[in-house]
Amino acid sequence: MAENVTEVLTGAGVLAAALGFLVYASEGGGLSRATDSYDLTASFRSVEGITVGTDVRMAGVKVGSVTELALNPQTFFADAKFTVKNGIAVPDDSTAVIASEGLLGGAFVEILPGGSPLDLEPGAEVEDTQGAVSVIALMMKFAGGGDDSGAGTDAP
Repeated sequence: MAENVTEVLTGAGVLAAALGFLVYASEGGGLSRATDSYDLTASFRSVEGITVGTDVRMAGVKVGSVTELALNPQTFFADAKFTVKNGIAVPDDSTAVIASEGLLGGAFVEILPGGSPLDLEPGAEVEDTQGAVSVIALMMKFAGGGDDSGAGTDAP
């Protein structure tokens, strides 16, 4: 009989801890994002290496995160929605680039601010984008040494 009571109490403790984590996660994700940041969108040729939760940075400083990725069936580009902290103005001629932390590092979205006096409004789209560059494709291009210009042939 004592074993059953111990098992029930242990199970109840585990369920209480799980419920506590669930409440903490739902409050942390929903309320803080809505009050201290705003959404922007961008359309990329490739979002290789980017997932929901990936950092958005300006000058190397994290200013937000990617909240949604979806394929646009009309353009076949990847549409990304991301947040930027309130108080950080993004000029409307800025560029969104998918950058890499290094050869083996992860990818992130970098916002390169433009010089326009006008700023993007919440929900606006960053028009100028540069998608992810495949490191493997670049290495294959240079390792193959070939380009289609005809250089290196014996033709006059």
